[in-house]
Amino acid sequence: MNQIEQLSVNTIRFLSAEAIQKANSGHPGLPLGAAPAAYALWAKEMKHNPANPEWVDRDRFILSAGHGSAMLYSLLHLFGYGLTIEDLKQFRQNGSLTPGHPEYKLTKGVEITTGPLGQGIANAVGFALAEKHLAAKFNTPEYNIVDHYTFVMCGDGCLMEGVSAEAASLAATMGLSKLILLYDSNNITIEGNTDIAFTENVLKRFEAYGWHTQEVKDGTDIDAIAKAIEQAKSETTKPSIIKVDTIIGYGAPNKQGKASAHGEPLGEDEIKATKQSLGWMETEAFAVPREVAEHMKALQSECAKKEQQWHEMFEQYKKAYPELAEQWDIWHSDTLPVDLLNDEDYWTYEGDIATRASSEKVLQKLSKAVPNLIGGSADLAPSNKSVMKDREYYSCESATGSNIHFGIREFAMTAIANGIAAHGGLRPYIAGFFVFSDYMKSGLRMSALMELPVISIMTHDSIGVGEDGPTHQPIEHLAALRSMPNYTVFRPCDTRETAAGWLIGLTKTTSPTALILTRQNLPLLDGTGKNALKGAYILKDCQGTPDVLLMASGSEVELIYKAYDVLAEKGVKARVISMPSFELFEQQSKEYQQSVIPNEVRNRVAVEAASSFGWHKYVGLDGEIISIDHFGASAPAGTLFKQFGFTVENVVEKALKVVCK
Repeated sequence: MNQIEQLSVNTIRFLSAEAIQKANSGHPGLPLGAAPAAYALWAKEMKHNPANPEWVDRDRFILSAGHGSAMLYSLLHLFGYGLTIEDLKQFRQNGSLTPGHPEYKLTKGVEITTGPLGQGIANAVGFALAEKHLAAKFNTPEYNIVDHYTFVMCGDGCLMEGVSAEAASLAATMGLSKLILLYDSNNITIEGNTDIAFTENVLKRFEAYGWHTQEVKDGTDIDAIAKAIEQAKSETTKPSIIKVDTIIGYGAPNKQGKASAHGEPLGEDEIKATKQSLGWMETEAFAVPREVAEHMKALQSECAKKEQQWHEMFEQYKKAYPELAEQWDIWHSDTLPVDLLNDEDYWTYEGDIATRASSEKVLQKLSKAVPNLIGGSADLAPSNKSVMKDREYYSCESATGSNIHFGIREFAMTAIANGIAAHGGLRPYIAGFFVFSDYMKSGLRMSALMELPVISIMTHDSIGVGEDGPTHQPIEHLAALRSMPNYTVFRPCDTRETAAGWLIGLTKTTSPTALILTRQNLPLLDGTGKNALKGAYILKDCQGTPDVLLMASGSEVELIYKAYDVLAEKGVKARVISMPSFELFEQQSKEYQQSVIPNEVRNRVAVEAASSFGWHKYVGLDGEIISIDHFGASAPAGTLFKQFGFTVENVVEKALKVVCK
């Protein structure tokens, strides 16, 4: 390491430490210890252009250890991504571009919100999978227009979380050789030395997965780290992990190597002592030596040349392969290449089938209409009907395939899909049993937080699962997902409504969508279709003002549909309202909401084979809810629906009760 490199590394360290000190909050240990590795990567090995953070063929850097955000912000400032010294001074302050953990779409250069530890590794697998798939689709013998690496930096904590193990196993199976993991191994967590809970040989574990493994024993040796990255790049069949042995809080005389360096400011006196220890001559806080600023400008110039070379190549590519170039633009557009809303065939179906089978029918149409659709299931594809039948499976040998075997890895699947979506160029969907959304929840939450339009096919949506029993019958899960901000939950009652749900998922660019689907067959009801795009609509109505409003989602719409006729025979005027999505309904105008659920009609009955939580807003104080606020049982679905009151007779009884109050 030469003098300017050492000075640059120390600049990263002290910008980070001083930002944390000013905020009186943050994690200085990682920036002090991992700064040499970060510099080696960003200055020597990473292909990026700070002048255009959105360049499609840039290498991606993902900080899975997101608590070390101050280091990333220091890098973004020094490399010219637009963060100013003032931004660094506003670290962790309200409204700043430098929040406590890096946030996607907020700060230029931040590729994804990694959130809780471990997910960043799974996100990185998604990025690398997307790169490999796009390369297989668009590269030609003459032009590698997709040719970039995914780098992820993690710590001990990331590797303790189970999601990283799920994702790492799959990455090796898929041969994601352009995935390189830098493991900042400092042997410290909040509670102390990792030996208290983490004594495994990480490299042996990753070797067993099928990764290429290396260790750099001196985490301050920039040249050795760069050489290890070069070696990882030369591996063309396996993902790579580089264990970089570091000292947490490096250079802080009274804190380095201790748990106290992890998650609290160093203190003014310790910062002064650290500056003296590392030979830092600047007396002012947030100083960037002139030599470092000039060095960084020179590096930025070289970065810009790489993008320019790519654009020159892409211009030649467009001339040589105009059809591929046209597809490239389609794949990288937020808009669909077809008008599904006005496509009669898209809305034409027949037959009484389970909505999981409805989804399969819709998916086959989408497979032909949306070329960059990619996705799969956590091992349950034959049951949740999530395979595009005219497409190949993605594999180590065939990256052109767009059906994905995720294996029994629900959490990793969800975080990987987030990475695919954030990478760009692809429209990901995932699938599983609805009850397993418990395993997926953290990843689903990150989708919503980042406004990533990931579609989740969630089947076996209620006690209709039947004989598998209460462990596999979702009860509270609809309420849980509906409570999540910026998440669209869509529970259709038949195939046409399922088509509406898919269209919502594909046209919403800033929100994920869950399609909640049945195992049991449902009838194709008259009147369903495009109106479901509004979240709730009148499916069957009476003359004049109704005596009672009947509301339901999914399989229970059939019950209120049939109850309408029974009530009519008894002289009670009912309105049948299909309500597949609370969220979409709430986005409609007040006038529309009032036209469907008028305030003056207080007699209301809601029916849903799940927790009642959330329905009270719509039934009011005078209404009734037919729901299940306890766990299910192991029995045939028909038996359970009857036992727990999900019958036409019970709907009629509850409707008469509210009308006669």
